[in-house]
Amino acid sequence: MTRNTRCRSGSEKRRLNDDAVSTMTEYLSITAIVIAMFIVMTLVVNAALVEGPTNTLKYHAYVDIGNGVSTRMVELYAIAPQNGRINTTFDLPDDVANQDYWVEVLAEPAPDGKRSQLIMVTDGTTSSRIAIAGIGRTRGVTGKTSGAGQNVIYYNSEGV
Repeated sequence: MTRNTRCRSGSEKRRLNDDAVSTMTEYLSITAIVIAMFIVMTLVVNAALVEGPTNTLKYHAYVDIGNGVSTRMVELYAIAPQNGRINTTFDLPDDVANQDYWVEVLAEPAPDGKRSQLIMVTDGTTSSRIAIAGIGRTRGVTGKTSGAGQNVIYYNSEGV
């Protein structure tokens, strides 16, 4: 902005008003700081408010799925004949938090030297391990499945 002033000599002289430059510099500085803060907050919010609760949800869902599979195995073996075969089908959720997962029976060494059998439910990043209650040391259990489609537990008294 300019304003007209008269000098002592009577001629007009133009002076610049520095207020406009200061305002523009201030505006640009504040905008740059706000944009930088917005970018940092976008990165932090995704990790804190989206990924953390999602991983917690997946872990607890995997624990529930593993407990359900363990319970179905124990119930099937409880009614299984001494000589013969029996199988049952069951359904698992297709996905958890929009991600596929798989269920696997693992045999791991226990502290007493025997093998302990576990059910591991995982998507590759989050996993849970559940002991097969009641039959883990007396019956050999093997297998792997995913959440898609129908799943089968198959018992054969002659072995796998």
